[in-house]
Amino acid sequence: MRDSLLIKAAFSEKTERPPVWMMRQAGRFMKEYWDIKNKYSFLEMCKTPEIAADVTMLPVDLLGVDAAILFSDILVTGEAMGGDLSFSQGVGPKFANPVRTQADVDQLETEVGDKLQYVAEAIKVIQQRLNGTIPLIGFAGAPFTVMSYLVEGGSSKDFKLTKLLIHNNPELAHQLLAKIATVTANYLNMQIAAGVNAVQIFDSWAQALAWDDYKEFSHRYIVEIISKLNRKEIPVISFCKGSSVFAPLMAEAKPDVISIDWNVDLLDIKQRLPKGIAVQGNLDPHILYADKKVIKDRIYRLFDRMKDEQGFIFNLGHGIMPDIPFDNVKYAVDIIKEWRNTNFTN
Repeated sequence: MRDSLLIKAAFSEKTERPPVWMMRQAGRFMKEYWDIKNKYSFLEMCKTPEIAADVTMLPVDLLGVDAAILFSDILVTGEAMGGDLSFSQGVGPKFANPVRTQADVDQLETEVGDKLQYVAEAIKVIQQRLNGTIPLIGFAGAPFTVMSYLVEGGSSKDFKLTKLLIHNNPELAHQLLAKIATVTANYLNMQIAAGVNAVQIFDSWAQALAWDDYKEFSHRYIVEIISKLNRKEIPVISFCKGSSVFAPLMAEAKPDVISIDWNVDLLDIKQRLPKGIAVQGNLDPHILYADKKVIKDRIYRLFDRMKDEQGFIFNLGHGIMPDIPFDNVKYAVDIIKEWRNTNFTN
C-alpha cells in the first residue's frame, strides 16, 4: 500500500494524478446501498462484519475510487461507552440517555475495546476483499463532535446544551472529553492493528465553536489522540467542518493531511500550512448536482490551482448528499482518473 496514490499523496510525495475518494462514498446516493439498507437496520449494518464489508466495497466496485473507507459511524464509540444509541429514518442518531451531569459522566466506560471488536472483524473481511488493490481508511469521530451528540441527545442546529456545558461547567466538559479521547485513541489503534492503511478523524461540528473554544475543547484532544497513534507508515487525516478557519491550528496536532472544507482557496491554505502537510478536498459537494460540463470545469479549475503541488488528495469539502445523482458522482471520479499532471489542457 505504500506505493498507492493515496498513501504517497498523504505523505506529500509526487503522484501522476491526485487520488480520489469521497466522504460518505458508501451511502444513500446509491441504489445498491438501499438494497442492503432495506433489509437491515443501520446499526445491524455497522455491527455485522460481512454487511459492513459489502457496503464498504460498493464505491470501490461501482465508482472505481482510489481508497475504500470503512463503513461504520462516528458514534459507535459513544455507544460503546454506555450511550443508548438508535437511528431512525428522517431523524438521525439519538441517544436515549444524554450525558449532562457528573453522575452521567462517571457512568461512562473507557475500557470498551471488546465492545468494538466487530469493527476489527469488518476491517479484516474488507482487506481480504480488497486483496491489496487500494488502501482502506479507518476513522473515528473527534471528541468534541461525539460529546455534542451525547450531550444534546442527538443532532442539533445550535448546540445550545453543549455550549452551556463548556461555558458553565468546563471542568465537567473536560472530564467527558478526556474519556472520549482515551476511547478514541485506543479505537483507532485497534483499527490500525486490524489492518487499515490510513485513519481519518472527523470533527463534524467544530464549526460551531469560537476560536478559543475550538482550541480548548476540540484541538487539545485531537493533539492527544494523534500523539498516541501507532502511525508508522499510517497517514493520519484530520477533518473538521470549519477547517478553512482552523487549519493553522489543526496543523499543530501534526496530522499528515488536513481535509479542507469548500470555503477557502485550497492552494492558498496549502501554502500557509507547514511544509510536509498534505491537503484533502475541497470541492463543494453541491457541484455534483450540476450539469456534467460544470462538474468537469470545477474539478479542472481545482486541479489547475493545485497542479504544481505535492500532497493533494481530491475529496469533497464534506460528504455526498443522499440525492446527488449517482451518474454525476461516477462522472466526477472518471474525470479525475483521466487527468494527468503532464497533459493538463484546460
